[in-house]
Order: sequence, then C-alpha cells, then structure tokens
Amino acid sequence: MAMMTTTSKMMPPAMQRLIKGGDRSMITMSDDSVMMKQVMDTHTPDGREVDVKPLLHLVEDILNRATLSVDTVATGGSVLFTENMDDKTYQASFNAMLDALSYIIERISCELSVKALTGGEAHATTLAIFNLLGPFSWDAKLVLTLAAFAFNYGEFWLLAQIYTSNQLAKSMAILRQLPMIMEHSGMLKSRFEALNNLIQAMLKVTRCVVEFRELPSAYISSEIPALSTAMAHIPTAVYWTIRSAVACAGQITNLTSYGLEYITTTTEAWELSTLAHKLTSIYEHLQKQIAICNQHIEEKRHLEAYQTLLSLMETLHIDNMKILKALIYPKDDILPLVDGNTKKRVNLEVLRRRNVLLLISGLDISQEELSILEQIHSESKLHATRHDIHQYEVVWIPMVDRSVLWTDPMQKQFEALQSSMPWYTVYHPNLIDRAVIRFIKERWHFRNKPILVVLDPQGKVVCPNAIHMMWIWGGNAFPFTTMREEALWKEETWRLELLVNGIDPTILNWIRDGKYIFLYGGDDIEWIRKFTTAAHQVAQAARIPLEMAYVGKSSKREQVRRAVVAINNEKMSYAWQDLTMVWFFWTRLESMLFSKIQLGKADEYDPVMQQIKRLLSFDKVGGWAVLSKGSTISVNGHGTTVLPALLEYDLWKEHVPTKGYELAFKDHHDKIHDVTHPCCRFEFQSAMGRIPESMRCPECQRLMEKLTSFVCCHDEVAPIVYD
Repeated sequence: MAMMTTTSKMMPPAMQRLIKGGDRSMITMSDDSVMMKQVMDTHTPDGREVDVKPLLHLVEDILNRATLSVDTVATGGSVLFTENMDDKTYQASFNAMLDALSYIIERISCELSVKALTGGEAHATTLAIFNLLGPFSWDAKLVLTLAAFAFNYGEFWLLAQIYTSNQLAKSMAILRQLPMIMEHSGMLKSRFEALNNLIQAMLKVTRCVVEFRELPSAYISSEIPALSTAMAHIPTAVYWTIRSAVACAGQITNLTSYGLEYITTTTEAWELSTLAHKLTSIYEHLQKQIAICNQHIEEKRHLEAYQTLLSLMETLHIDNMKILKALIYPKDDILPLVDGNTKKRVNLEVLRRRNVLLLISGLDISQEELSILEQIHSESKLHATRHDIHQYEVVWIPMVDRSVLWTDPMQKQFEALQSSMPWYTVYHPNLIDRAVIRFIKERWHFRNKPILVVLDPQGKVVCPNAIHMMWIWGGNAFPFTTMREEALWKEETWRLELLVNGIDPTILNWIRDGKYIFLYGGDDIEWIRKFTTAAHQVAQAARIPLEMAYVGKSSKREQVRRAVVAINNEKMSYAWQDLTMVWFFWTRLESMLFSKIQLGKADEYDPVMQQIKRLLSFDKVGGWAVLSKGSTISVNGHGTTVLPALLEYDLWKEHVPTKGYELAFKDHHDKIHDVTHPCCRFEFQSAMGRIPESMRCPECQRLMEKLTSFVCCHDEVAPIVYD
C-alpha cells in the first residue's frame, strides 16, 4: 500500500488527474462560446506584420524529420529524410526574424514545458500562451507556437537519433532517460502513432490558416460568404491547434521526466486521438471554404486576364511579341515552343516581326488535315521565298479542356501530333491560360474544328480564320489575309476547276481536253448504277466524249468506300481510290461556304454561292451530278432530276445537233426541276465556328427553318439546319 502511495507521488500531475477521474477540461470547456470569449479577450493585435512562411517551412522541416514512424521507433532502425529545405533561400529572412522573435518563442517553449511538469491545466496553459501572443495575428500565433513546440520536440528526437553514435548525445540522452524509453519502444507504438497523427493535423490546420492570411485582397473581400465564414472559425482553429501543441509537449516532457511509470499509461494517447479527430474536422471545414475562396479568386483573375487580353488585342504595337506572349506564355522562365524541324525547345523570339499563323485545334485533328496542311505549308514557304515576301511561321496551339484530367494516353497522343508537325508547336497545352482559351472560343469562334488565325508582324489579326482559303486555293492564298481572300473570290467563277483544283490532275486533264464531264456523288449504289448506265448510253447515242468521276459523300465514310469498290469492280466510272481525296473535296466545298460567311457575303445574290449551297444540300439526301463541258458547268442537279432527264433522252435528243449536248440536257433538266422543285437542306457541325443565323433556300429563296439534331453515327455531324 505504501508502495502504491510512493508511486502515485512520482506520477506526473496530468496523469494523476486522469487516474482520479480524467482531465475534465475536454468536457468543462465544451461550451465554445465561453472558451472563445476568453480567447478573444487576449487578442489585441497591434498591426505588426510577421512573414510566417519561412519560419513555417523551418518548423515543417523539423517536425517532419523528427516525427519518426512507429515502426522505426520500435525496431530502432534509421530513417531517411528527403531534403526539402534550402537553407540559403530562407537564411536572410531567418536572421532578421529570429532576432525579433526568438524571445517570444523561448517564452512559449518554457510555458509548454513548465506547465506539463507543474500540473498546469491544458486550457489554462493554452490561454497563457494566447496572452503572450496577444499582439500577433492569428496565423503568427500558430506558427510561433509550433516553432516553440518544434524546438523541444526536435531536440528530443535529435538525441534519439544520434545518441548511439555520439558520446555527448549519449550522456545527455541518459539524463533524459532516452535509453530506457527506446528499450521499451514497443509499448510506445500507440502513443507515438497518436502523437504523429496529431502533429500532422496541427500542420495541416496551420497551413490552411496561413493560406487564408495570404489570400489577395485585390480579388476577394470579407463580403464573400466563404471567407467571412472561415474568418469566423479561424480563432477556434487556432485555439485547438495551440491546445494540441500543449498536449503534445506534455507527452514528451512527461515521457522524459517520469520514464517507465508514464510509459505504462495509455489514457493520454486517447486524448491525443480525440484532439487529432477534432483538428481534422476543423481542417476539412476550412479546406472547403478555402476551395470556394480560391475558385472565386481564380474567376476574378480570369476575368481580369480576359479583359486585359481584349484590350491588348485592340492596341497597336511595334511588333508582335506582346500579343504572342499574351496568347502563348507571358513569362521568360521556360522555352515555350518546340521547333518542328529540330525538335528543340525555343523562345518566342523566333517569331518576332514575322507573319504568324496560329493553327488552333484539339488533339483530335485528323491526319488528312495535317497531311494537306503540311503540303500547303511547304508550297507557301516556297512561294514566299521565290517572291522574296516577308516570311511567315505556323504555330500549333493545342486546345484542351482543363476540366478533364490529363492522362498518359492524352500525353502520348499530344506527343505524337507534336512530333509529326514540321512547324512550331506549343511545348505543352497547360501553358495556354484559361483566359486565352476563352478568348479563342468567344472572339475567334473556335469550337472543335481547326482554325488558322493570321497575325501580321505587329500582332494584328489580318484574318480570323485562313484555313478556308488554304483549303480552297492552297499556297496561292499567301499571305492569307482577308484582303487576299476577297481578291481571290473576285477572280472566281462557277467552273469545274473551282471544285477539283489541287485534288486530281486526271480531271484537270479532261477539262483541258474539252471533254464532257459528269462529277457525281452519293452513297446509294442502286442509284449510282442507274445513273452511270444511263449517262453512258446517252453519251454513246449523242456521240460525245464523256468522262465520269465519283466524288463520294461528305459523311458515311464506310458506305463511300463500299461504293468505290463496287464502281471499280463493275467498271461504272472513274472513282477516287484514296478517301482523303473525297474528304478534301467536301472540306473545300464547305470551306467555300464558310469563307463567304466569314466575309459576310454568303447571300442569295451571289451566283457562285448559290451553286455551292445547292451542291452541299444535294449531298445530304440521295445522289447528285454536275455536268460540264471542259471548264464550263451547265447543270448542277439532284439525283431526282438528273437521272429522269437522262432516262428521257428521246424527248430532247432532237435538240442536241442544234443546241449541243450540254444545253439540250440542261433545258430538259430544268423543266423537270421546275415541276419537282426539291428544296434544300444544310448541316453545320456544332464544332464549326461561324454558323449563320439565317439562310435562304437556294432553290425557292424562302428563309429556311433552323432545327437542332443529335445524330448517333460516327460519320454524321450535328447540329443540322434544314428546310
């Protein structure tokens, strides 16, 4: 009995209270309003500013290096720590800061140690520390307290790590009973596990409070609910973090002061776990608020950057560097471009005072587009060199949805595209700012289809999308300005070369030979058989040299492939074997429409545009055919009018000798057309940038109705506009 009394006298005061009924401070101080009133009464900030980040980094380094894993303590093994702090970086800040703060840190350190030994109640000790820190801001209170705790805690673990190899450390360790503690380390597993968890929770809350302190006032104010809510909770967060530091310090002080008697107790490990749970809840709440605040700040910064970009684009500049930096990458810390020839990274300076073509696309840009772009790019470069015209450069700007997680397959797809391009490319999609992405979508009407924005040597936009004129006229469109586009259209007439230029020299040879030519399309193989059979029979009867070329359809690639195979096997006509030629034909035709829309001249009074609209409409349903003699097109008709006109040859054959085959055919075709009068239908991909608000039917001139469709087919496009 006497022995029990003697032992109880040797117990630390905190442990005696636990044995007698527990430290009731966790219960009696549960009334947060009373507790926080006491805390707030100590808060008397005097406006002093403390740069806590360097000190916090040092504290984190000490605690992370000192906080050994439980398994390491139990086995007595060594621990490898990552070098995560550059002393030189913070040296200047530390020297000035520690001179001013070392006294207050030492006083807090003493408070933490002495109260544990003298039986100071945890809440009272916490309030005493708050009294010492009255003039400081909430984040400074936290970091200074953690610095004081790290001083004691780090010293304890420093001895634990080196006492076996350093005689001085060994002697000091004996005074602090460390050999005995290490000998019974297995009994401490739950204790140190709880201690480590609580320390990490303390660091998380501290980082979060510091993060709130650093929120830029230019972009957020206390009027924002998330910030006002968080600021109201920060005093509570600071209290429980400092309270946790008191508990952790008590653990270490009592462990080294009372030794084995303290090791055998497990009650205080429960207190550490309870505090860790409370701090984790506080941290999660603050993290939600900081996420909302950061989102608000990001939106404000995004709007500011967007407005700045708008203003910059409307300002005259002496060269293009300000514009290119704003669009691609504004800083000088990395090389933002990759040279397509050398595959080496380069600076934006390579583009200074050059005409720059910004190729803007997603990662889904097709190989057909790339191969033809590369061909036109080479032709244009050669054209510029021959005529000693100011050089231009192409830069690929990859557009990626930032809300989608960047994956390894996406990275490989990007790298494959980048390596295949002979021009400059942006090093990585994440260099393109959100404000730039918004600007490109809203002002340059990028959806998903590639566009080619042309900047002159001063960075001024001279063409909002030159890709249409590139498809239509190739290198002849150089220097790809809107003025050049308008000039090229003034030279154009409705002729067969407009449809097939740059695609197939065979048809161009037919044109030069003055032959009759049927260009036809569609995917209905039965209609194709009937049409080609009738065309051959009529040509033979009329004794004219007729050639026919199948150009497929803008969609349904597989059906077109099957049609080409059937046409070849049955020797119906000439057909393009390479489906890239089919794709390019329809891409050029669509580009003609979009070029006119971009120029604001896609009206019903433009005869070339009327024919282009008609042909694009015919492509959507059934077959169609265009008849020309040499370059001159006489008929542009739908399958429902062209085939009947051929089948009724007996009704118009008498006019062939006097009018000629093409005019006789046209007159009869027009009679059928006037009766059947098929109206038109257009489809515009939602990925297309500039879609007209309204269109007139090229057949009846009525305003067409605009509808939206969702088409579940790999070859189809949506939305569609039709009458």
